[in-house]
Amino acid sequence: MILFDQIIFGPIHSRRLGLSLGVNLLPIEAKICSFDCIYCECGFNTTFREATIPTREQTREALEAQLKKMTLAGEIPDVITFAGNGEPTLHPKFDLIIDDTIELRDRYCPSAKVSVLSNSTKIDNARVFNALQKVDNNILKFDSAMDRTMRLLDRPVLKKITVAWLIEHLKKFNGNLIIQTMFLKGRFNDEVIDNTTDVEVDNWLKAIAEISPKQVMIYTIDRETPATGLEKIGLNELNLIAEKVRNLGFEVSVAG
Repeated sequence: MILFDQIIFGPIHSRRLGLSLGVNLLPIEAKICSFDCIYCECGFNTTFREATIPTREQTREALEAQLKKMTLAGEIPDVITFAGNGEPTLHPKFDLIIDDTIELRDRYCPSAKVSVLSNSTKIDNARVFNALQKVDNNILKFDSAMDRTMRLLDRPVLKKITVAWLIEHLKKFNGNLIIQTMFLKGRFNDEVIDNTTDVEVDNWLKAIAEISPKQVMIYTIDRETPATGLEKIGLNELNLIAEKVRNLGFEVSVAG
């Protein structure tokens, strides 16, 4: 499993976003998240909560230093991406850090996009919601429209997180969001998991139509997963799902 050992990491070549400079707002020695996804490349959540998170000031200083360095080298990132060792919107100063990031982006690399990879669990928080409205790529997870599958795949920490709750709050963005869905199949804890079945995909498509995002990103396993017995989905199958999304009138990207 991979834990990011710095506030600013990369740049890396992202399958979906291009040359991406990463921002990790969680501890460098712990995985802390409001989901505990069975496929997360950072592993399962760690049990201790006393790990130190970077301050707003530390994040700003580290990001500015890296952007200065990249600008001088003529290596302009395509995107500044909030990801890292857990859910970035858990940071208590997330909204202010987004403001800082947009300011620094405009100063050093105005062509770069600001992206947030979020699991959608904090979008009922007004400060988080408003911050996500400001970024270029507001990428929000929605792995299944069926509660059993969502709970098996994503293992939400909070009981309030249900498919109905997610759809209700995702709709409030009025289309200013990108839905990201991980497709996989396999077994975990003696339970069969497969969000590519006809029933799964049909229900997911209905939810996509209701949420009405500006774009959909579908992908599958690319790295080692903390749970064993999981299988990646072939590119042909992903493209068949993508075509159904296009038939609904939505832009879709596929990463196999």
